[in-house]
Amino acid sequence: MIAEILAVGTELLLGDIANTNAQFLSKTLAALGISVYGHTAVGDNPTRLTAAMNHAFNKADLVIACGGLGPTLDDITKDIAAAYFGVEMVMDEDSWKAIQKRFKGRKLPENAKRNAVVPKGSKILPNNHGSAPGVCFEAGGKTLILLPGPPSELEPMFIKYAVPFLRQKTDKAFVSRTLKIVGLGESQVETILQDLIEAQTNPTIAPYAKQTEVALRITASGKDEAAANILIDPVAAEIYNRLSQHIYGEDDEIMAKIILNSLEASQKTLAIAESCTGGLLASAFVDIPGSSATLLEGAVTYSNDAKTARLGVPKDLLNTHGAVSPQVAAAMAEGIARTSSADIGISTTGVAGPGGGTPEKPVGLVYIGLHFNSVNNNNGKPTKTKELRLIGDRNEIRARAVVAALDMLRTSL
Repeated sequence: MIAEILAVGTELLLGDIANTNAQFLSKTLAALGISVYGHTAVGDNPTRLTAAMNHAFNKADLVIACGGLGPTLDDITKDIAAAYFGVEMVMDEDSWKAIQKRFKGRKLPENAKRNAVVPKGSKILPNNHGSAPGVCFEAGGKTLILLPGPPSELEPMFIKYAVPFLRQKTDKAFVSRTLKIVGLGESQVETILQDLIEAQTNPTIAPYAKQTEVALRITASGKDEAAANILIDPVAAEIYNRLSQHIYGEDDEIMAKIILNSLEASQKTLAIAESCTGGLLASAFVDIPGSSATLLEGAVTYSNDAKTARLGVPKDLLNTHGAVSPQVAAAMAEGIARTSSADIGISTTGVAGPGGGTPEKPVGLVYIGLHFNSVNNNNGKPTKTKELRLIGDRNEIRARAVVAALDMLRTSL
């Protein structure tokens, strides 16, 4: 089955919102073994939407359109779909009852009934998180699925109702496993795995470069999910053997969560002192529910005075080596651990740019400090530092520094 994704809404073309629905649908369809050949964004214009739908169906068996199902006059997707298939619009009574139930105790908008009007002969996809139901229509070997625009409505609707319907269209199960890699670039990963990539059939191996890491997706097809996983297992094992500690997790795993789990298991606490990353490192942990059990404190000590007053970094150390130095990174990590009574202290200091760099200390130079109160950790050394030479703009350098700091902590535990 070949699919096209049609995103409807003038706000997409104006750049007011990002088309995250296409990303979600593409990933979900790929897991079902359905190939997506194109994405199209089109405004709320009948002529242009009709042309886009015609163009999509000329190339695909399945078209999934997102948006334009609401009650206002510019919500025209269902009308264009009905015209394309040559059917009339009719009231779906079950959808209307669901809308009335949703608004029980509140005043119904005057145009709410339009949400329940659908192309005749449609299969209805209930909306458990909004008012406009989704629609599935099949005719002439073509399938059209209409989904609401808000991701909070689209995603659960698609998973609960559209995915089981689409699974009936294929006689194979497709399974993907994504290995998450740090410390290596995409070209390095490809070089290390070149023979596996060149020999791939089933499963397939596809690396994807992201801002701070590389994702390596292994996809296999089989008679069922168990059979597909059996094909993936030996390939994944060989990749683990070659890339070792550069792989920090799989699929939806988050590095900060992995670290917190490890710290919790060993009953260790953490404190963070940041300069160039300005709170981003602490935020990576705070984003995880329950992190307060392990993360005691985070301090943004941006100025030299703050490094001295808050962390106890000696002024002569700052004067001799400068704030961006391994010596200061080490003193910051030691200072935050000592003053917070944490088992582990970690620090960042560097030149994020765009200004402030020198030939000796260019933009992108970052130092990470890591201190363990117990020398039984960290290979018997209470404090160590790491130098980074990062590229990118200010935000990219800061983001990459955070991931490098997380990885340094992860591999030291």
